[in-house]
Amino acid sequence: MKKKIKTALISVSDKKNLRPLLNILKKNKIKIISSGGTYKEIKRLKFECLEVSKFTNFPEILEGRVKTLHPKIHAGILNKREKKSHLKDIKSNGFENIDLIIVNFYPFENTIKKTRNHKRIIENIDIGGPTMVRSAAKNYNDVTVITSSDQYEELIQELNKFKGSTSLNFREKLSRIAFAETAYYDSIISNYFNKKTNTIFPNKKIFHGNLIEQLRYGENPHQQSAIYSNSTNKNLEQIHGKQLSYNNYNDIFCALTISRSLPKGKGTIIVKHANPCGVSIKSNHLESYKSALACDPISAFGGIVSCNFKITKKLAIELNKLFLEVIIANGFDSSAIKILKTKKNLRLIDGTSYTFKEILKFVSFNQEILMQSEDLNVFTEKNFQVVSKRKPTSKQLKDLIFAFQVCRYVKSNAIVLASNETTVGIGSGQTSRLDSCKIAIEKMKKFNKKNDNLVAASDAFFPFVDGIEKLVQSGVRAVVQPSGSIRDKEIINFANETDTVLLFSKTRHFRH
Repeated sequence: MKKKIKTALISVSDKKNLRPLLNILKKNKIKIISSGGTYKEIKRLKFECLEVSKFTNFPEILEGRVKTLHPKIHAGILNKREKKSHLKDIKSNGFENIDLIIVNFYPFENTIKKTRNHKRIIENIDIGGPTMVRSAAKNYNDVTVITSSDQYEELIQELNKFKGSTSLNFREKLSRIAFAETAYYDSIISNYFNKKTNTIFPNKKIFHGNLIEQLRYGENPHQQSAIYSNSTNKNLEQIHGKQLSYNNYNDIFCALTISRSLPKGKGTIIVKHANPCGVSIKSNHLESYKSALACDPISAFGGIVSCNFKITKKLAIELNKLFLEVIIANGFDSSAIKILKTKKNLRLIDGTSYTFKEILKFVSFNQEILMQSEDLNVFTEKNFQVVSKRKPTSKQLKDLIFAFQVCRYVKSNAIVLASNETTVGIGSGQTSRLDSCKIAIEKMKKFNKKNDNLVAASDAFFPFVDGIEKLVQSGVRAVVQPSGSIRDKEIINFANETDTVLLFSKTRHFRH
């Protein structure tokens, strides 16, 4: 069902690309109503326009807070054109139809990024714009609603195709987009007030996101998948390689989470199936990568490497020796890019701008959503208590803290063996902590030479002595674990009997 457009109301914060739009409206002899800065811009572009206050015969008041909130505006938008009672109301009040609404909102999202001035933020909450958009979207059977300058070209094509009219399918599609736009806008405002009042878990939680891309498929080819972000900025820049998959993104976020927890400018992380299989924070970047790889070179095949620094030519040559899905870095030298681009499918990601802006993590299932704060605590010596008779050397203490730092990003039950600030064995995702110990030891024995400076970290307490006993038998000389077991004293006694350093953490760090 085609609907002729005779009158349009334009009120936009984003005033770009107005001229082509105004040209098509003029061509089809469509009357234009506008207000404020939009009215001035339309007049500057030398197009005819009627000011809202003259259209309603009511002045703008309250410093512009009330402009379009008028019965003549909303009756003109909301009336059902085919309904006799609506037609009667319109005629008896001297109102007229408004057939096209072109509105985008005050830039609330950009404002909260630029300032903490609450009064200024409040004044950038749009009331009239969303109200008109909702009215038009509700009455899409008769009214066309445009909410973004990105839609102008499609509107122009529609008006050209149907000689000044729009189709029902077009109006219905724009209505769907419009309601999403108002919901998105309100969700940002809601979350702003939650943050301002330190309300982490409100009675009603509103989520919003911008579609980044629809992915080829999910974890498996029969599953649909897409990625959204609640940021309008592109935090990750892909500079080479084929499209990222669901599994790639899952691994990337795991790798970046670990990277950002390590010392600035240091750290190489190799991830496979959202689990670290090698981590090193050696100062020499090439040695850091080689050491991380040595932890488990078999698992690293087809994995993701994340470097907390800029990749140079020397490292690029080394990276190119292994099949990798993704390489993330804080930038790449031009020579490194040239080398790495020889593998056409290898994804190169510049993560320089990636920062943690939200503290909440979500897991959804069916109609339920689990939500928690992310585990991003920064560890220092104060977070640990030495409970054994033997005290750690400064070197052991550094390795223990490093191992525990990595351990919290390994799927539970998690055991990490480390030496010289490099992982040498990782046991992950087991239902038995003892099994995780065995796997970590087996990995170490398979890929690393015996080490006299071996330390171990556990993400939760040992429920029995058998786990720590297995580690000590493999050559571990220092262990860090959270306290809290009814057998903590037995664990301490065992450490003292074997002259093992034992540290208790004040916090547990499961990751499921």
